[in-house]
Amino acid sequence: MDSLSGRRLVVLGAGYVGSEVARVGLARGLAVTALTRNPDKAAALADAGITTVVADLSSSTWHDRVPADAEFVVNCVSSGGGGPQGYSRSYVEGMKSILNWARRASQVGTLVYTSSTSVYPQDGGVRVTEMDSTEEAMGTARVLLEAEALARSWPGRAFVLRLAGIYGPGRHYLLNQLREGAGALSGRGEHHLNLIHLDDIVEAIVAALSAPPGVDGGIFNVADDGAAPKAVIAGWLAMRLGLPAPAFSGVPAVGRRALTPDRVIANDHIKTVLGWHPRFPTFREGYEPILKE
Repeated sequence: MDSLSGRRLVVLGAGYVGSEVARVGLARGLAVTALTRNPDKAAALADAGITTVVADLSSSTWHDRVPADAEFVVNCVSSGGGGPQGYSRSYVEGMKSILNWARRASQVGTLVYTSSTSVYPQDGGVRVTEMDSTEEAMGTARVLLEAEALARSWPGRAFVLRLAGIYGPGRHYLLNQLREGAGALSGRGEHHLNLIHLDDIVEAIVAALSAPPGVDGGIFNVADDGAAPKAVIAGWLAMRLGLPAPAFSGVPAVGRRALTPDRVIANDHIKTVLGWHPRFPTFREGYEPILKE
């Protein structure tokens, strides 16, 4: 992103991922505007020197407060809760609002939209690439796919990054469960867990924004190289904490209707096209600094 210094970056949905994108963008010389629903996050970003706007992405109240002519736009919005309706408001209505806002621009920049590998319905431990079908996706995954389709209709260059399970500083749910002795972990221990560290997500976004003109955009999986059975990951973490290996309940986590399918998310495409490679290739490298916190 250093070669992009002096240009304008708009981050829409400055939550866990978006806030870090905004900070990294500012550190690398971009003029950054960040939108968030959260006044506390906005205040923290403003203290760091980032122009902030507090608004709901699905509304139009922010349209005249954010520069539509920005060279780079990143949509990292997350669900505001409320089940399928909340998903639709955040993702689908939010993307529609972005497209309406973009009509104000005299020159449209590059869009990066962070989606999720949860759009893949494949199970049975298979390896999943961007070419695999999402036709059988159900529930909130259909909402995410609708938002992806809207993103692909962006009048400029558009990248859809399908993120695996996010972890990093301040966000390590599995580790917290083990530390708190929460009993049997949800799901099945033999199911693969696909992860991606926060820092590697940010670098994937940077790689998309920095892509040469010959790359027209597209869909890219963003996962590390080390998909492993959940029991292997949890067992390694438990060992590092001096705890016994955990048991698994075999049922979905609270708030989920079904178990996460067992599959391995392939990341070859983003490596080949955008030259991205994870700084934390497996959970071991990624959790090491977290365990030392």
